Amino acid sequence: MGGFEGHLYPGLSFFFYGLYHAQLVSRALICNAPVQYPPRHPWSKGRWARLWQICYIGLLKILSACILVAQELHSIPRQFVLISKMYHQRNFMFRKQWQHLTLYMTFLLSGCVDMVSQNLLPKRCAALEQGAQALGMFIFLPLMVSHLQDTEGVELQSHVLLTQAMFLLTLVVTAELWAPNMLLLWIMKAFLYMITGSWLMHIGFMLFKPISGYQWMDDDRNDIMFVTTFFCWHVIFSAILMIWIYGFSFWWYCYIFVKA
Repeated sequence: MGGFEGHLYPGLSFFFYGLYHAQLVSRALICNAPVQYPPRHPWSKGRWARLWQICYIGLLKILSACILVAQELHSIPRQFVLISKMYHQRNFMFRKQWQHLTLYMTFLLSGCVDMVSQNLLPKRCAALEQGAQALGMFIFLPLMVSHLQDTEGVELQSHVLLTQAMFLLTLVVTAELWAPNMLLLWIMKAFLYMITGSWLMHIGFMLFKPISGYQWMDDDRNDIMFVTTFFCWHVIFSAILMIWIYGFSFWWYCYIFVKA
């Protein structure tokens, strides 16, 4: 996830995925329904009835992964290889790019599993979907730890905080494998997805396109301390957004959806 676009696009994917889960949790709490099998609108059996019944979240995951892969390949300035033999030595090339592509492949796999489970299997297998999601987190976390090796100052502090959020998210999706319908875990998952996504986008602006127009200084203690302060603001913003989504969902399902 190098460069501005490499932080912006994955951040948007995580953030919108968190919004999706926040909406699912709010609907489950208000409608008193299982969060994994939300109630569907009683569409009429017309020509487009089957199209409305398709679950599109898996397709969106696949499209997002393809866009991220295309962006990553486009940013490579020369021939993309794994190993280069120079002066009778073996050298691994593009180490970070290969890590990014490995991560994006887990997104693609999760999207394919969602599509098969939700649209092709006779009965939806939610455990399979959650297993693919947990696999992606198990891969993402060590990749983020590896990314810390070549960083310092502001970049190091921002990625340490990102790794902290990813570690908590990994714990939540792991616990969800044993308690798939526990609403508290789904709330935490939506909350951490939004934090991860918004903070990842903020890292892109902070490191590559600072809004103030001034570069962040790695040797300035004030800059490093304010990185943590901004991260805390992202946590507060995500909490407020979760509350707003629940309030809007309550108004929608209790007053608008019933009348429709």
